[in-house]
Amino acid sequence: MAKRYLVNFNSQELRRRKTEYLIIGGGISGLYTAWAAAQTGASVVLLTKGTLTECNSQFAQGGIAAVTGEDDSVEMHVQDTLTAGAGLCWEEAVNVLVTEGPARIRDLIKIGVDFDSTGAGLSVTREGGHSLARILHARDATGAEIVRALVEEVTRLPEIEVLENQHVVDLLVKDNVCYGALVLDGSTQERWVAESQIVVLATGGIGQLYRYTTNPESATGDGIAIAFRAGVEVMDMEFVQFHPTSLVIPGAPRFLISEAVRGEGAILRNATGHRFMPDYHAMAELAPRDIVARAILSEMETTGADHVYLDMTQKDPEKIKARFPTIAATCARYGLDVTTELLPVAPAAHFMMGGIKTDLWGQTDVERLFCCGETSCLGVHGANRLASNSLLDCLVFGNRIVQRAAVYLCNKLTGSCFINDDLVTDPTVDFKQLRAELQQMMNEKVGPLRTGQGLDAALSFCDKWLTYLSSYEIQELQQIEVVNMLEVGRLIAQTALMRSESRGGHFRLDFPQPEERWRRHILLKH
Repeated sequence: MAKRYLVNFNSQELRRRKTEYLIIGGGISGLYTAWAAAQTGASVVLLTKGTLTECNSQFAQGGIAAVTGEDDSVEMHVQDTLTAGAGLCWEEAVNVLVTEGPARIRDLIKIGVDFDSTGAGLSVTREGGHSLARILHARDATGAEIVRALVEEVTRLPEIEVLENQHVVDLLVKDNVCYGALVLDGSTQERWVAESQIVVLATGGIGQLYRYTTNPESATGDGIAIAFRAGVEVMDMEFVQFHPTSLVIPGAPRFLISEAVRGEGAILRNATGHRFMPDYHAMAELAPRDIVARAILSEMETTGADHVYLDMTQKDPEKIKARFPTIAATCARYGLDVTTELLPVAPAAHFMMGGIKTDLWGQTDVERLFCCGETSCLGVHGANRLASNSLLDCLVFGNRIVQRAAVYLCNKLTGSCFINDDLVTDPTVDFKQLRAELQQMMNEKVGPLRTGQGLDAALSFCDKWLTYLSSYEIQELQQIEVVNMLEVGRLIAQTALMRSESRGGHFRLDFPQPEERWRRHILLKH
């Protein structure tokens, strides 16, 4: 039986806090939406699972794509996005993203983001899938710079209260209206109710479902899981992007080597030293990410190695160190000199194209519940995200949420009572071990290369555990994360099994070609 709530509770017996905006997530999408809401004078409570800097946004190296140069155009950026999206982008959404993007860049500059610049204006670079250079950047730590500026701005605004170490257990939805959320305080273990006129999910990605990922520990797919349990539609869950080049060092986390490195001229070599990408695609190292990732996996299989090499030794050493100081310093900590040595790299889980279905204003199919950033899905990325469109997505649709939500603030919602009392306590499960088993299962069966048999095994694994846990209270943060991961893993495996073709970030060895009949979206609802 499907589970609705993870714990027993009576909302009338818990401490309650009221606000106009409840924003769940402290990455760029949550921070920017909070800032935009505060500009209207609305009260905002921003919840983060950890601290404000523990988010995927913090690790976004490459940059943010936007039309800022005279040689670029909206039409060109739209076409590049549609091409990367492999036939599943919603063109109207892409037009909104690209057309409104420059204004949101101006917002960031106003807030204080220090983008790299030249005497002639903002500095831009090129990444895979882009027909020309249009990626604005701040060295090789663009996400961290945007987060820095937004955190400084958000924490000084009196309209915004930031509450760290708060984990949303479930959404409070009745008669298709969202009233707020049930929250667990990670410091005191107290449960409390956040009542709000507007709820915005901005909880980030799902990378921790996989053994190898570029995502931080907090990226456990919580927003998608709690929304799905509340009856919200999700879409395109089969489309997971694997970044081609994560650093492979035994015992070290899979540190991302930005696509901008290849944009600046670095090349890929296999274990024998052969530059292989021209054998796979006309754009070579600048081909879309799914193509580069599968090419790397093919070369690894052919050579029997667990990695290939990224070679930037032919580039000017001083320019490389100046352009990529974070990458150079991280590699140096592991004994690698990026200017003289080849870097061992392999694909790792990176970005979720699917997620909670929204419209052009970030609204879900539940009233007063909105979503933006990586947690959301309106078809702007299609089956395969174009590099550096994700940060722009956070800004454009975060801004649109505030525009649309104004109508709800004129029509105030009164509170409601929520009760759940049908769960028993203490499941006899080693959740740490279960998490590791799930990550290994997802890596092997639901990774860049899939088969029906493998997907069926992963789906059965998730179903078995979710069925067993459905009658138990899930009270601790680490346990909640694992249940959310199982829920999202089931959604990914289920939709991947349904889609009997290969397209974008979804590749089936048993159905290796795209099919026109599958040029459509898969939607699931609780």
